[in-house]
Amino acid sequence: MSYLRVSGTKIIDGNDNEVVLRGAGLGGWMTMENFISGYPACEFHIRDALAGVIGEKKADFFFDKFLEYFFGEADAKFFQSLGLNCIRIAVGYRHFMDDMNPGVLKPDAFKHLDRVISICAEHSIYTVIDMHTAPGGQSGGWHADAGTHIANFWVHKDFQDRLIWIWEEIAKHYKDNPWIAGFNVLNEPADPHPKHASLMNFYDRVYAAIRVIDEEHILFLDGNTFATDFTHFPADAKERWSNVAYAIHDYSVYGFPSTPEPYDGSPHQLERMRKTYERKRQWMDERGLCVWNGEWGPVYARRSYDGEDTDAINERRYRVLGDQLEIYKEDRLSWSIWLYKDIGFQGMVYVSEKTSYMQFFKDFLHRKHRLAADAWGKDDQHVRHIYAPIVQLVKDEIPEENRKLYPPLWSVDERVTRISRTMMLAEYLVAEWADMFKDCDEARLEELAKSFSFDNCEKREGLNEVLRQHAHV
Repeated sequence: MSYLRVSGTKIIDGNDNEVVLRGAGLGGWMTMENFISGYPACEFHIRDALAGVIGEKKADFFFDKFLEYFFGEADAKFFQSLGLNCIRIAVGYRHFMDDMNPGVLKPDAFKHLDRVISICAEHSIYTVIDMHTAPGGQSGGWHADAGTHIANFWVHKDFQDRLIWIWEEIAKHYKDNPWIAGFNVLNEPADPHPKHASLMNFYDRVYAAIRVIDEEHILFLDGNTFATDFTHFPADAKERWSNVAYAIHDYSVYGFPSTPEPYDGSPHQLERMRKTYERKRQWMDERGLCVWNGEWGPVYARRSYDGEDTDAINERRYRVLGDQLEIYKEDRLSWSIWLYKDIGFQGMVYVSEKTSYMQFFKDFLHRKHRLAADAWGKDDQHVRHIYAPIVQLVKDEIPEENRKLYPPLWSVDERVTRISRTMMLAEYLVAEWADMFKDCDEARLEELAKSFSFDNCEKREGLNEVLRQHAHV
């Protein structure tokens, strides 16, 4: 068994054979996300709140069982059956280090990560360890698990030092494991510096720190501004950083409720998707560098929310999916679709509505959906009118030139709803979520966690069939 490595624009094995990594992201697991498992706000909010309601011991029991059941042998067998060969594992820094005890590795830091990497290897599935959250938050997204729209990771060097230390510990632990394809050192950074200076400095430092320990594993470097912008990466990147692939995230606007028009695969729509993708990878193509699409993929309608339109919506989304894969096939692009498992919005498999967990949270989930409390793929039709006056106030009172804040992806509308709805409002829902557990004993907690096991999940057949068709092309 040989390590994978980057050679020019390709990933190859020890015999110099090209390896195209095709797989999915294991999100919502070692980095929990609100839309994936149904809680409000950020992971640290609900972990703290649950400990406050049922006690730290029982809360730890629930989250440990959640991690145990979320991915197991049956998941790996199913994944392999589709012909897919790589899982990008999203991890959060808090699994490795306590904020109040920096520089000390948690005793069970690698407990579940070791288990899943081993299971995947037994089924000939490579893994990529993706650092999905950083101390202080590397972006203003909920998925950075910081609870604020200010990315403080770029403000305090100590936060960066802590993450580099964590990567040194990960590199020491896994340096002899060739089934790990590589390390995705920071998910979707959002460095506000106009020249991306903080991000480039961090990449230099973390690259050097890892390479002292581990020269074998590929390092995957995301572009700035949520893995979309490489314009200020160093001109000498090819010589500066060896055995490196560059990660884009290529979500199509046609795969979301906010699509500009229903997708039918028209020449105009195909051209727009292709141009967006080509623009993201242009910097690498001009320099002969290796590109990896670390995240992409539509979200899907749910009958409980979208009613009789569900099937028609999802057929359009499957067409978006297939057309994107046809574009990627031309470049023999390695990709990792988002998402393997969730509660029914985007996953290849999803927790059945018949399970204890989905029944337990049914009314809460409907309310959270109606309030559009999650940022990802939200449908805000029920509450848009409430926030519209705030948006209009900003547009009326703030000159247009002063409204151009970082990140540019956040329009005035997006910034207002992100901060006022998906942060502030969502925080008010945390106590309600935690209080629902107050009468749960350990048996009930395990029953809820077990809802996430593969045997309690349904398969999104339309999505999986498209992936199966493109797994070997």
